[in-house]
Amino acid sequence: MGYPCYMRLPHELQQATEIVDLIGYTPLIRLRRITRHLPSSIEIYGKAEWFNPGGSVKDRPAWNIVRTAIERGELRSGKRLLDATSGNTGIAFAMIGAALGFGVTLCMPANVSVERKRILQAYGAEVILTDPLESSDGAIRKARELYAQSPERYYYADQYNNPANWRAHYETTGIEIWQQTEGRITHFVAGLGTTGTFVGVGRRLREYNPNLQLVALQPDSPFHGLEGLKHLETAIVPGIYDPTLADTHLAVNTEEAYAMARRLAREEGLLVGISAAAAVVGSLRVAEEILHHAEAHGEDPRAVIVTILCDSADKYLSERFWDEETR
Repeated sequence: MGYPCYMRLPHELQQATEIVDLIGYTPLIRLRRITRHLPSSIEIYGKAEWFNPGGSVKDRPAWNIVRTAIERGELRSGKRLLDATSGNTGIAFAMIGAALGFGVTLCMPANVSVERKRILQAYGAEVILTDPLESSDGAIRKARELYAQSPERYYYADQYNNPANWRAHYETTGIEIWQQTEGRITHFVAGLGTTGTFVGVGRRLREYNPNLQLVALQPDSPFHGLEGLKHLETAIVPGIYDPTLADTHLAVNTEEAYAMARRLAREEGLLVGISAAAAVVGSLRVAEEILHHAEAHGEDPRAVIVTILCDSADKYLSERFWDEETR
């Protein structure tokens, strides 16, 4: 199944429904072995977003941004889609652009994984590499510069400020999680990058259950290896971010995420990306805090924690941390 009917491609572009219909309705996987120190009444699930055709959660907002721009006449014949990306949204734009026949220009930090660069090349996207020391902010500044120079040439998708980003998750991901957990979810944990996933899913789940806990993750420092995530205290804060949503903020360091990526591969059989591993680190922390609180108060610990496994490890296998031992 693809998106619900209200997310379908306009009639004149029905020839491309084969690829976009595969976006969404991804599986929810229970993590069992890395949680074996927890009671069975505390459950942790990961939404396996690599099942999307572009291989990541970013297929959802990319498609909604493109669909909305086409419907409004903003992305039309002769225009190229332009945006800044750390990789996955760019891959989604490039895939959709190849399917629909429009050009794509992407600004991205030069230190993104070699696999991401090769995938974008395979889709035929134009890639402009920016200073790696400026992280995604440098890519944003470059995209803004290009658009300011040639506004007639580009449709600037501006994923960090485009409400179609968070609405994609409000209209699909949040609904799916609620249905897949049969409304039992108690905690939602997600990393902050563009913040679209956290904002969209969080707003939808809060409508279902105002008492549901929303936990936001970000890197513990400005200089980190968690591709796709932002250290908001020192970065350009996305315009779509809602600072009132999160009940709890957690900081994750790069080494913790690397170690968890190895653990998930070797203990759960799940090859996931770095930000997905960071999300699991945060989810385990939440679970352990729930257990400690329950034990301290003589209560029965219960929780259904859901996080987003943004992508698989296939874009990160050249990273050296895979060679290290899991402790």
